[in-house]
Amino acid sequence: IYGPGRQLERSGNSWAEEHGCSAACQAFVASAQPHALGGKSPLLHMPWKDTMRRVVRQSKFRHVFGQAVKNDQCYDDIRVSRVTWDSSFCAVNPRFVAIIIEASGGGAFLVLPLHKTGRIDKSYPTVCGHTGPVLDIDWCPHNDQVMASGSEDCTVMVWQIPENGLTLSLTEPVVILEGHSKRVGIVAWHPTARNVLLSAGCDNAIIIWNVGTGEALINLDDMHSDMIYNVSWNRNGSLICTASKDKKVRVIDPRKQEIVAEKEKAHEGARPMRAIFLADGNVFTTGFSRMSERQLALWNPKNMQEPIALHEMDTSNGVLLPFYDPDTSIIYLCGKGDSSIRYFEITDESPYVHYLNTFSSKEPQRGMGYMPKRGLDVNKCEIARFFKLHERKCEPIIMTVPRKSDLFQDDLYPDTAGPEAALEAEEWFEGKNADPVLISLKHGYIPGKNRDLKVVKKNILDSKPTANKKCDLINIPKKTPDTASVQNEAKLDEILKEIKSIKDTICNQDERISKLEQQMAKIAA
Repeated sequence: IYGPGRQLERSGNSWAEEHGCSAACQAFVASAQPHALGGKSPLLHMPWKDTMRRVVRQSKFRHVFGQAVKNDQCYDDIRVSRVTWDSSFCAVNPRFVAIIIEASGGGAFLVLPLHKTGRIDKSYPTVCGHTGPVLDIDWCPHNDQVMASGSEDCTVMVWQIPENGLTLSLTEPVVILEGHSKRVGIVAWHPTARNVLLSAGCDNAIIIWNVGTGEALINLDDMHSDMIYNVSWNRNGSLICTASKDKKVRVIDPRKQEIVAEKEKAHEGARPMRAIFLADGNVFTTGFSRMSERQLALWNPKNMQEPIALHEMDTSNGVLLPFYDPDTSIIYLCGKGDSSIRYFEITDESPYVHYLNTFSSKEPQRGMGYMPKRGLDVNKCEIARFFKLHERKCEPIIMTVPRKSDLFQDDLYPDTAGPEAALEAEEWFEGKNADPVLISLKHGYIPGKNRDLKVVKKNILDSKPTANKKCDLINIPKKTPDTASVQNEAKLDEILKEIKSIKDTICNQDERISKLEQQMAKIAA
């Protein structure tokens, strides 16, 4: 093996064989040895940097490393759900972390402000309106206080979380969306249109809802012959891709209700697949080979006969959950039951999917939450943050690019998707498309004030035009008497609830103070 200005230390061939290098690599090492080229090696006549450049691919993300936070910054004593469903069980935004938990007599999930670390009391309030176990949860990208949940009780519920978190358990959703005949295992908000929510159930149907009116406007119930494993929107929300138990990956135009592209046996194994859209329109999939080896693949929807890239990883049986960052083109793969996170960079150069590194820990993961880019600390060059679910706790893991400078790193943080919706629900259903509204992270992201979600259901018995009014999460109120009165009533209800909550808290504190005074009196006596 050669170093700059050094002699041959040992045979390159023996080193390559010993480290299990490929035949091509061994041939390259052999060509670098003096005896292979009449005593002269081309590598010895090159600058050392050029040699390294030929061997190692240049990437600013090559040295990304993961680090778990200290114990006092974890969320402890949480009974993570044991339901047998391959969702992530955790959803995160810049304000809250939500975790599906074990609950008796129905389904529930915790919603904790990010700063609420440490031991979580068993009496901490939960969101508990479902009558069956909760299977999937998703934060609205346009309102950090609105969340959707899907459950075994066949319903989708949309919740409004108070600005400072829960003080009392939440049992009443803003709206209940009923339309599935079997359990609902997938919920996903539209990336750019306000109030558009997708749900998929074990009835093999996909329903797209206008949450502002509580209506199911698109029902794709005849496109899948078997269970849907996952659904992913593309960058502007014009297409969805799905992975199904029938081993097909489908690209669907939901508004035209037609399949744009599909691939049979994208992965030949029988275990669950995942498929997600990338920013450039390609589709990334994870699955299993016929020999039960875990695979990842990259596909072009315009030609799905052969994959752009296909890599085999290992023989573990945990489903690989992909998390994608469109700003850096990095995909993080978290296997359920694994104790590691592998990450890859997607580029236009062969082999297209480039392995970067692996973050390893001791404990296996039950689920994983992924923070949107606007929730990261740009001053510490943090490019991803995961919330790893253990059996009894949630542990944040921070991915960082090592940089010496404390200045804002423009190359790591291009403008990213902000919380502002690019379209209204009605515009999207009419056929319009729009890319996400981007924001700069140069001065950090400060969450703004979110308006309450209001649902105005259509009166099907009344044909007057006023019955068609629609309301949304952040829309400016229409200046009409009906809408104004509805909003005033809703605001009044909210104020009364808050007053009642404060009164209850004061009563509890009064009781506690009187008990403590009695104890002090006994001690003094």
